[in-house]
Order: sequence, then structure tokens, then C-alpha cells
Amino acid sequence: MCSSHQNRTLVIMAKAPKPGMVKTRLTESLSSAAVTALYRCLLEDTLALAESLTSAEVAVMCPAPDQADLERLLGNTAPVVAQQGDGLAAGLSSVFRHFTARDRLVLAFNSDSPHLPSTALERAFEVLATHDVVVGPTHDGGYYLVGAKAFHPSLFAHEDMGTKNAFERLLTRTKALGLSTGFTEPFYDIDVTGDLIRLARELGVAPTRAPRTAAWLKEWQQAVTGLGRNVEGL
Repeated sequence: MCSSHQNRTLVIMAKAPKPGMVKTRLTESLSSAAVTALYRCLLEDTLALAESLTSAEVAVMCPAPDQADLERLLGNTAPVVAQQGDGLAAGLSSVFRHFTARDRLVLAFNSDSPHLPSTALERAFEVLATHDVVVGPTHDGGYYLVGAKAFHPSLFAHEDMGTKNAFERLLTRTKALGLSTGFTEPFYDIDVTGDLIRLARELGVAPTRAPRTAAWLKEWQQAVTGLGRNVEGL
């Protein structure tokens, strides 16, 4: 276990919920307005999940143009910090540059992960206490979480976060830097239709895990059910 709960920071990587700017792969199947509303629900539920860890500070990192919009949306829920540079790799570098300066255990994780068990976040902090880096892999070859104790400038350099080998590329970097790396259990995030269908099934059983997202799914139940039939028919 971490020796002190007071040195733990959980940072959500977020964007402002604007049409055409979030979860764009889902717009192949759903309207842009629906996907934007979904992302807002995912973000708010993910923030609630983060805040359920009473022993960790919570913050949001976002592209600089989104900072004002997110501050209005989230109010005083969590501080919103503007990243330096463009893209997710720059955002991750900004997280560890900004927050590890205070000798903290820092986790950065996706804004579309309200269905992630809180125990996975607790486990990530425990693993990071005894490693330089912790990574939570996704089933599609990426990762939903990464944590570090210090800022390593080249860790995310030129990282192509959208590729299916992002996880392997990150491990190549940690090995090259001589960093000890631990892992949490594999999970999934919400990128494509199949992910949304899986989430709908899980929240249909336990809606309180992500109540805002569950309400969105209920509102759009017919459309999501139709997506499920289309996927099963392929």
C-alpha cells in the first residue's frame, strides 16, 4: 500500500463535449448530437468515479481551447488544467510534468471510463507505489490508464495514441528508459459500437455504476438496441 494517501492524484484526460470533436467513431452509427450528449454523461460519471476515491486529489487535464468550457461544465467539482501542446500524447506529458513536481503518485485515465471498478484505480495506486510506472491495458491494444511518480520527457514522445499497438509502444519506451512497470487488469473503453453495446448490457444490470450514462442509454435505447442487432448479424 502507498505510505500516505495524501500524495495521490487522479487526473482525467478530457475534452469539452462539442459536436464532431468527441467519440467521432460512434458518429458512424449515431447522430453527432447524441454522441456529444453521451460523452458529457461519460465524463460526468467518470468524474464521480474519481471522486469516490476519497484518498486522492482529482483534477482534469484538457486541450487549452477547452479549458473555459470544461470549467463552466464542471463548476467547482475539480480543477481544470490546460495541457501544453496538441494531442493526447502532449496531454499525458503535461499531466506528469505538472503534477509529479510535488512528489506525488499520479494516475491519468480516460474520460470515458465510468464503468471501471473503483478497485482498479485503488490497485493502480498500490502498484505504482512499488514501480516507476503503472499501465492499465485495454482489450484493443491501447491503455485506459497510465501512472508515474516522475516526469519522463520522452515517455510519450511522438506517441500515436490511436493505434492498436499503443500499449506495446509505451512498454518499449519504459524499457528503453529503464523504468520498472506494473499493470492493472485489462479493461475496455468506449470507442466503437461494440464497446457501447457492451456498456449498455452492463449498465442495464447495474445502472448505479454510471447513472448519467445509464439514463442516456435508456433515452437512446431503441437506437442502441438496433446497433446491437446489426453487430450480431454481421
